[in-house]
Amino acid sequence: MLGDVSRSLSCRYLEQTLPRFQKENEVSFTVINGENSAERNGIDKESAQALFSAGADVITTGNHVFRNFEAKRLLEENPRILRPANFPGSVPGDGVCLTKAEGYSILVINLMGVVMMEPLENPFMAVDRILERYKGRYDLSLLDFHAETTSEKLALAHYVDGRITVMAGTHTHVATADEGILPRGTAYITDLGMCGPDGSVLGIKPECIIEKMTTYLPVKFIPSENHVTAHGILAEVDGNTGKAVSIRRVTF
Repeated sequence: MLGDVSRSLSCRYLEQTLPRFQKENEVSFTVINGENSAERNGIDKESAQALFSAGADVITTGNHVFRNFEAKRLLEENPRILRPANFPGSVPGDGVCLTKAEGYSILVINLMGVVMMEPLENPFMAVDRILERYKGRYDLSLLDFHAETTSEKLALAHYVDGRITVMAGTHTHVATADEGILPRGTAYITDLGMCGPDGSVLGIKPECIIEKMTTYLPVKFIPSENHVTAHGILAEVDGNTGKAVSIRRVTF
């Protein structure tokens, strides 16, 4: 699972580097968060195609998913591009994908936090609803929880421990150092980090953010063109038990 991809520069970087990483590490299934992958934020057809070309099996998103107007049609046409499942049901797309890899059925869930975020459906109730709906239909499950606070991510992780195979947080663009296996067998990390330019502020040139935070005036956010590093996790799971065996942070 790879963290938030920042703009087209990072999409191109993954196209160049991810296939080799997958081969060298015998990766069977890849989830990438693409909510910031379009050049002008959000996700669009070009960035989605780039991430699938790079090796994504499923693309998750978050609060920026609809920043680009073409995302509505994109999500309706491709069930492997998810938006948070706790958006209202009338919103285009879906937050759940049931797919296969290595002969196993894999349930991928995308949820968004509500603490310091939009007032969506309670993610705890949403995950219960989803797991009940798909009960008996999958072998393994992955959850991308796009949330602001570490407390909400940790609380949900303990809530789903033993019911989700791998849960990873996204949104803050900064990788955390708390990866591990929870008591009932769920692999967890609070935030995957970012696939984006080094020495930037969440993918943006630092001087733009500094100006914004010192003047409080509107500022054009200019993407950094520094070298890109991809951040995420590599988890090994037991297809027979649906439990995680190991988890480690990766960068490339």
